[in-house]
Amino acid sequence: MEPKRVLTFRAVAHHRSFTRAARELALTQPSVSQQVAALEQEIGARLLERRPGGLQLTRAGELLLDHADAIAERFDLAALQLAEIAEDERTLLRIGAFPTALAVLVPAAVARIRAHHPRARITVDEGGSDELPARVRSGELHLAIDFQDAARPRREHEGLERRDLLHEPFLVSLPPDHPLASGSSVRLADLAGDDWTAAHTDGLIVRACRAAGFEPRLVSLTRDQLAIRALILRGLAVTLAPRLLADAFADTALRPIAGPAPERDVYALLPPGGRHRLAQPMLAALTDAAGELRA
Repeated sequence: MEPKRVLTFRAVAHHRSFTRAARELALTQPSVSQQVAALEQEIGARLLERRPGGLQLTRAGELLLDHADAIAERFDLAALQLAEIAEDERTLLRIGAFPTALAVLVPAAVARIRAHHPRARITVDEGGSDELPARVRSGELHLAIDFQDAARPRREHEGLERRDLLHEPFLVSLPPDHPLASGSSVRLADLAGDDWTAAHTDGLIVRACRAAGFEPRLVSLTRDQLAIRALILRGLAVTLAPRLLADAFADTALRPIAGPAPERDVYALLPPGGRHRLAQPMLAALTDAAGELRA
């Protein structure tokens, strides 16, 4: 198939209009119609049908649109990577990570990179677990640190390479004067009557509470670790803290969970195709930093 025709069809399919697609592509409407017709003849199947409500994709059209979107995405990524080479921007490494990794893991790795590559420029950007893969895939980020609940099936991200960094348990974080703070471990069920803080209403913390037999009474929804720590220290909430934050939460009462405890896997995501020259050194630095945290 002729790539130009496929991308022209993609514009028509998304706009559901030959005229709007022509405007986007800076072509004439007859030229767009001819390219789509030639593509249909080339593959031997109808891609679009005119109906009272407008253009509709056929089954073949829906299938080809999925591939056309993937092709366009890779073209955009290639253009961005080539532009970086042409503009000599290969000393700038863009990293994204979820908040906990930004608080501990990423700074340790960046310090290692700076020690060996003093001219390197590194930017770090916070991102949610649901958005980071797309930002790596688009080229906005050169590398990202993501995580998943270890109890769930291993998550792979289409078109990206996953490199596992850390498997970490969660601890109970209590106010220092909490009645259970003096114990060696804490059963989650014993915290059913407490107020809780969590990042999401259906995230790992809430799922762990449900598995323990109760629905947590959430009084705060935040990913801000300083806010979470302040709530706990003032006796306003309890939560589960990943081991990565053990030092940051040391002035709260951190206790192991008695019985089944939630765990998560922390991993790096790398893009397809050409990679930033500092991506591999950064991955090695993250692996070393994660190893020290496990020790």
